[in-house]
Amino acid sequence: MTEFTPFASLAGGVLIGISAVLLMAWEGRIAGISGIAGRLMPPYLDGAFLPRLAFVLGLVIAPVVYSAATGSAVLQTVSANLPLMGIAGLLVGFGSVYGNGCTSGHGVCGLSRLSVRSLVATLTFMATAFATVFVVRHMIGA
Repeated sequence: MTEFTPFASLAGGVLIGISAVLLMAWEGRIAGISGIAGRLMPPYLDGAFLPRLAFVLGLVIAPVVYSAATGSAVLQTVSANLPLMGIAGLLVGFGSVYGNGCTSGHGVCGLSRLSVRSLVATLTFMATAFATVFVVRHMIGA
């Protein structure tokens, strides 16, 4: 069962919101992680490469900094089923390309800009996530 963590979730949400606002204010860019990560590859090797790399490295390094600061490990459950993980990764990648963005781009930045396209995208991936959790927890019995 998933633990309810309202204060940690609120703090994380506030930090995500602040970072999205700062990126928009300073760079004029949407904080869509799939777009930022995707532009680390050619042909996008331009003057914005280092800020993009720093953004992605910050995502990777943050749990290490958290563990060092608090002395407690970051717990994350990931499936050991590698074929399933590969298929899931491909589906998420396809979805973010097909939907012109990911949860951070549409759900955080798009909704705050009152984008109808982002509202539709967010409702679609949230409904899919709810259905997936329901099927896995109640129908498959995982």
